[in-house]
Amino acid sequence: MAGTLFKLFPQPQFLDDFREPEIIEVSSPAGSLDPGPSDERMYTIFPIGKAQPYGISPDGSDVQAPPWRGRIEPKAMPDEHGNFDYLEPGTPQFETAHLFGTVRFVMDIWEDYFGRQIPWQSDKTHDRLELTILPSLENAYSGYGFIEMGGDRSTGSLKPFSLNFDVIAHELGHAIIYSEVGVPDPNQVTGEYFGFHESAADLVALISSLHFNSLVDLLLENTSGNLYMLNAVNRVAELSDNKQIRIAANDKRLADFAEGWVKEHHLSQPLTGAFFDILVDLFHEMLLDYGAISPEMEELSDQLLATSQYAPVMQELFDEAYAAHPEKFKLALLDARDILGTYLADTWQRLDRQDLNFVDIADVLLAVDQEHTGGRFERLIRGNFKMRDIGFVEVGPQLEPLGKDSHANSVRTMVPMD
Repeated sequence: MAGTLFKLFPQPQFLDDFREPEIIEVSSPAGSLDPGPSDERMYTIFPIGKAQPYGISPDGSDVQAPPWRGRIEPKAMPDEHGNFDYLEPGTPQFETAHLFGTVRFVMDIWEDYFGRQIPWQSDKTHDRLELTILPSLENAYSGYGFIEMGGDRSTGSLKPFSLNFDVIAHELGHAIIYSEVGVPDPNQVTGEYFGFHESAADLVALISSLHFNSLVDLLLENTSGNLYMLNAVNRVAELSDNKQIRIAANDKRLADFAEGWVKEHHLSQPLTGAFFDILVDLFHEMLLDYGAISPEMEELSDQLLATSQYAPVMQELFDEAYAAHPEKFKLALLDARDILGTYLADTWQRLDRQDLNFVDIADVLLAVDQEHTGGRFERLIRGNFKMRDIGFVEVGPQLEPLGKDSHANSVRTMVPMD
């Protein structure tokens, strides 16, 4: 049976290469979704008159939690075939459909990697997850029973996060981790747990974006497979052509935080960087399997990494190899994507939320690789974690209270007992 069609922007539409949305098909059978869109697990609304985001009010006098019982914009309606791809950008209905379609698309991807349905953290107390849009919110939150999308106003005009695939996928990543790993005891939580959360959310967004054919094709055309070039995939939650919140291809190491840390977003970067390097190494291994690059080229890439010679020498070699085997490069990248996605899902299911640190993640990942391949990728996994000082440097203490921009210290950590 055919799935339901939506129009999604693989990256923000204000970027020249992504001005037009891509039609994608989600797993929901055509005709199975209700207006909103909504289904048995989640529903989407665009509230009218909602004065504040969910959570504790600024003065501490009130707590707002879903469901929203006020007025809403008219719901997005499916067409006669049960699809939502007829909707055009510029209306509340397109925004709600884009938000729902993105969440369903990303859940399809990660439920495939997990090999089962991923529950919501709030399933015991809420019938469904509320996906809601609040333009006055200059942030985006994944909380207990909801995902709430605001927007960016830093350039003067509103850029809705409900149309930003990376932001939605990032917030959904937080929801997956709270469901699969859990919420730690506040008295035992570590800084590395907070950093892990942000890293996992970034990786959910990065891996998910590689499921857009248009983005994969553009990525390979622009880089010839040299993924260390700054590109669409390693710009996470991009806000403009030259500004991004975090970059997965970074050079951060745990030694940078030996004296302590302030923001969990920064603390996440060594872990995210290690996983991005693992993705690149897996890609190179798959290219070798397909005969698209030579062992000598792969070895030279490792030798020149992080040197000034890497870009001028390796880009020419990648240009030649990609021109000769573009189809093999795409297959290799998709293979690497799915290997890492599967490894991440298997790893996250085994982590203990109490006293979690980056070494735990590395150890579990190595065990996962042993089970899947007999340890084929052990060397590259160990090497990339070692390059980030993971297992060799301890993270220092938290130096300042978490700020208002913190996602760890936010409405998402509130559960009914609070």
